[in-house]
Amino acid sequence: MAKLAINGGKMLLPEGTIKPWPPIDDTDRKMVMASLEGNKHAFGPNCKLFAEEFAAYTGNKYAIFTNSGTAALHMCVVAAGVSAGDQVIVTSYSWSSSATCILHHNAVPVFVDINFDTINMDEDKIEAAITPRTKAIIAVNLHGLTCNFDKLRAIAKKHKLVLIEDSCQAHGAKFKGVNAGKLGDCAAFSFNQNKCLCSGEGGMFVTDNEEMYQAAARLWSFGESSTPMESRDYHSYALGWMYRGSDIVAAFGRAQLAKMPQYFTTLQENAAVLTGKLKGIKGLIVPIQPEGYLHNWYNYTNRIDAKALGWTGAPNILRDAIMAALKAEGAGVGIWQSYILPNMTVFRAKNAYGGGCPWSCPLSQAAGEAVDYNPALFPMAQKHCDTHFGMTMPLRAPNGPEVAALVGDAFQKVFDNLNELDPEAMAIAAAQKK
Repeated sequence: MAKLAINGGKMLLPEGTIKPWPPIDDTDRKMVMASLEGNKHAFGPNCKLFAEEFAAYTGNKYAIFTNSGTAALHMCVVAAGVSAGDQVIVTSYSWSSSATCILHHNAVPVFVDINFDTINMDEDKIEAAITPRTKAIIAVNLHGLTCNFDKLRAIAKKHKLVLIEDSCQAHGAKFKGVNAGKLGDCAAFSFNQNKCLCSGEGGMFVTDNEEMYQAAARLWSFGESSTPMESRDYHSYALGWMYRGSDIVAAFGRAQLAKMPQYFTTLQENAAVLTGKLKGIKGLIVPIQPEGYLHNWYNYTNRIDAKALGWTGAPNILRDAIMAALKAEGAGVGIWQSYILPNMTVFRAKNAYGGGCPWSCPLSQAAGEAVDYNPALFPMAQKHCDTHFGMTMPLRAPNGPEVAALVGDAFQKVFDNLNELDPEAMAIAAAQKK
């Protein structure tokens, strides 16, 4: 047996084996330099063109380029007509923006536990969370796997709810042949450094609904009714933010969007190689792609089955030890989110703005009184949180199947040599370093 790198053995993936994301070529350089030389840096022609091209990519009529996916999510909440006194249903496990976007408009998040297999919100538990105050559902297509939109659309239609897609991680993903971003009433995407489509930062609001588009557009630029490229009266018609993206970022995004088909093919090929390597490893739960779904593998997320490995202690201690050994081999793994959303202080304290608002604000008080954020109510989300680790960069271009295979070999090496690890001692040592 090979000695683990964490104990002085040879590293399987030396530094530099996994190439950085995204690949930059002359197309990117020319587009960005043309924007720089075009003297329309704040809001220029690339912003409009990027929105048009991304709308076409997802199959939507309307798109608005924003400075972040978080901004696009807030615009979705506004476009849905959510206001003070409303409740919005959302998953208990995601990035904080998936739920804080609800707070931005003085509404109250209502969390639903996840389906452990998909890591997405459990669609079969949503109806139990619906009240007369429920206005919308935010369906988070987490890690590049969509939710079951057959079930979600049926629930939304039955209860007359707006269905919002948080597709910030789902570029290129599909459900029954339909693109992410086209599955709900409106959707948000992110283009930050880690995303499968990267423009450095930035986001996109998309919809087919003209009224929702107009509502989102007012929020996007100071409450004005026209873009900076048009004749402006500099009049705020509604409460608005400054959510515009820059022309330089949009130029980079356009260059990367043109390469998305190639990038997506690479992700699919590399994920298939890695899955083939990992299947059958005792104690490792690999991510799934159910029939009818097309995963974009934004985050290839594994879980530890502590029971199968004979571990009786806290599962996160074993997970952390295995992850440390994998990182020492150069496998590029990490924890994506350490807390479930209901366990984050902003929600547990029910005090986003001070004075207990929005939960205790007059219009929202009734909506917030009965909401329970006790983490014990979300056991599947907590189980996932304690057992998961994932990776983003190893499966991305320019890395090919040979890198994916090496990552798989690193997993096999670590799991073949678990006897070399002392999880309890490693946990103590890690705590002492903090």
